[in-house]
Amino acid sequence: MEKWSLMTVTVLLALTVRWAVSLGSYSGAGKPPMYGDYEAQRHWQEITYNLPIRQWYFNTTDNNLLYWGLDYPPLTAYHSFVCAYIAKLINPDWVALHTSRGYESQPHKLFMRTTVFVADLLVYIPAVILYCFSLKETSAKKKASTCALCILLYPGLILIDHGHFQYPLSLGLALWAVLCLSHDWDLLGSVAFCLALNYKQMELYHSLPFFCYLLGKCFKKGLKGKGLVLLAKLAGTVLLSFAACWLPFGTDVEQIMQVLRRLFPIDRGLFEACMFSSPTHCPDKVANIWCSLSVLIKIKNVISPRTQLKLSFAVTFLSLLPACIKLTVQPSLRGFKFALVSCALSFFLFSFQVHEKSILLVSVPVCLIINEIPFMATWFLLVSTFSLLPLLLKDGLLLAYAVTTPAFLAVCLASFSILEKTSAEDLQLKAFSLSLKGYSSWFKSFPRIVRGLFLLSLSLMGGLSVLSAAVPPPQSLPDLFPVAVAVVSCLHFLLFLVYFNVVILWDSKNRGQKKMS
Repeated sequence: MEKWSLMTVTVLLALTVRWAVSLGSYSGAGKPPMYGDYEAQRHWQEITYNLPIRQWYFNTTDNNLLYWGLDYPPLTAYHSFVCAYIAKLINPDWVALHTSRGYESQPHKLFMRTTVFVADLLVYIPAVILYCFSLKETSAKKKASTCALCILLYPGLILIDHGHFQYPLSLGLALWAVLCLSHDWDLLGSVAFCLALNYKQMELYHSLPFFCYLLGKCFKKGLKGKGLVLLAKLAGTVLLSFAACWLPFGTDVEQIMQVLRRLFPIDRGLFEACMFSSPTHCPDKVANIWCSLSVLIKIKNVISPRTQLKLSFAVTFLSLLPACIKLTVQPSLRGFKFALVSCALSFFLFSFQVHEKSILLVSVPVCLIINEIPFMATWFLLVSTFSLLPLLLKDGLLLAYAVTTPAFLAVCLASFSILEKTSAEDLQLKAFSLSLKGYSSWFKSFPRIVRGLFLLSLSLMGGLSVLSAAVPPPQSLPDLFPVAVAVVSCLHFLLFLVYFNVVILWDSKNRGQKKMS
């Protein structure tokens, strides 16, 4: 009972923080004509409720795709329909076709915020709680609640979901999939991940680790026996899950192709995360390698869109290949979780049409290993939140950012004593350090160096946060601070990518694991 009491307090605190953030502004509030992501979600409710399914993804007189056209998979559309049905019962004006465009009122804001709360309570938060209880390293009563508190207070996700406005369903479903795999419920895990992928196509960031881990398990069991049976079951489960999600569109090939064109609009170019630039979207200031390089080289002007796509694919594939090979050859839950981080970060840094919010696809897997590498996980989560600063400033979420980020750092300092866990062993780098025999003396001062870099990083992020919020940029360089935030964040992420790959490739813990049954 005591452990559930501690967890109840943890959840109540997390909900209180979410409620406080939700009282503030949201994406595009009072900013016509496009408004922001809040209006996008409301508009999808309007479209899915009032139009037949065959028109949801097509440009018609009643569905102008240039105005927040639906560009997420079918489960997002079904969810929008359910929300719209409830909204219609409360106030039909909220989803009235055409006349509800840009609708803003306090009752409607309360309704929309409540839908996010419900999604959090039903999907994301329970997955976090059960995951923390399932960790072998957190068998002590206080450890599970401490781990859950740090994950649930991660400011990046709170600020985007309950501030900017976004639903946590795809990440929550992906977390349920990880939880199922950790209990060897491979078929249920496959269903959960298929649902996540059919809610948001960005879950492709996590697809290769899921595929490689399950394929590795099949190889371990032997493809002439149990492994082949498992492979057949997994393939059937995936096909049935996709068929169920796409059933309303499956009767018409053109419907399927139109949905796919909406999900993957490659003609928009390398940088265009959205087909237009609105006050709440700044696609050229994402903290990935392409946007950072564009400060020096205008890639859009020297490389054609098709070549950009090929280059992006090649670099992304090469960067995630080592982790995927290691996971396939030596499948383990620990390796799987680290591969989720590494592969998602590779996608964020090098892939096509990345939005700044996509860093959350890396951050949630990092939350899953915060008990194993608390220092590096905390550092990464702070940087990921900092990388969202330009977007948060546009949404009027400066105060929420300034409160939740230091609070998260304080909780991690108190919970894990992160500054005391900076040795090579604490950072999972002991095997790597042993392979560098000639540099063993350097690793003796490693903890002090790492702590120094961490404090320097915090100072740099804090300084840029203050400058971005309080100092007007030079007229000749209006994007100075957003670009600085993006470049500094990108440099951090590149170093983190190297670090996570080193941990994965030099990991020796998997070799001693018992053969999977």
